[in-house]
Amino acid sequence: MISVCMTTFNGERFLKEQIDSILLQLNPHDELIISDDSSDDNTIEIIKSYNDSRIRLLENNHFNSPVFNMENALKHAGGNIIFLADQDDVWLPGKVQRVTDSLQDNDLVITNAIIINDKGETVHDSYFKWKGSTPGFWKNLKKNSYLGCAIAFNKKILHAALPFPEGIIMHDVWIGLLAERIGKIKFLDEKLMLYRRHNDNFTASINLEDNNLSDFSLGHKLNYRRILLDQIVKRVWTLKFLTNREN
Repeated sequence: MISVCMTTFNGERFLKEQIDSILLQLNPHDELIISDDSSDDNTIEIIKSYNDSRIRLLENNHFNSPVFNMENALKHAGGNIIFLADQDDVWLPGKVQRVTDSLQDNDLVITNAIIINDKGETVHDSYFKWKGSTPGFWKNLKKNSYLGCAIAFNKKILHAALPFPEGIIMHDVWIGLLAERIGKIKFLDEKLMLYRRHNDNFTASINLEDNNLSDFSLGHKLNYRRILLDQIVKRVWTLKFLTNREN
């Protein structure tokens, strides 16, 4: 069973195109979990209009945070494979099958993507090339290239990542770096989605990426990375302790 976890907040503009692209690739027993963070546009109406048993809508939430809105979706995931999804991208045909195949030998897979703007025009033909994406714990702690909406993982990573610690700016770098320490990672260089960047896109303005934290002081950037590293070390040791106790 596959669980696709999506977060929404006032996403009426691009939401239907994204949901359509996902549902086309899911089987009847799979699920699309959508956690909405108090949208006041037509987001809820669009979701409910599908009347599709695969869609599980979690509404009336007040997180005011895409991070903990995603955590809410993940807490309800029942699948053996979990995909993350944004409300404004487009999944290209074959994404689910290619990633599912890759997860047979890996714990977390991140796919390449074509970057588009709000008009659907190509801004860059390769997210990996634009970002300099490669695996590596210290490399990604310094310059994150884990794009949440392009990530999928198994239950091992899900159980390890939950609950999210306080103080993390984005969930993608938390999940990616944690997976680097406890699992096997694959950067799949196939462009399997259209990643949309626009003015209303949260991750286009805040992430652990080169210039997206440029408005913060150097001290703030270093302190955030220190907090993130500390939380990862604590979680890894906790997981090891629990495993040793069970054995």
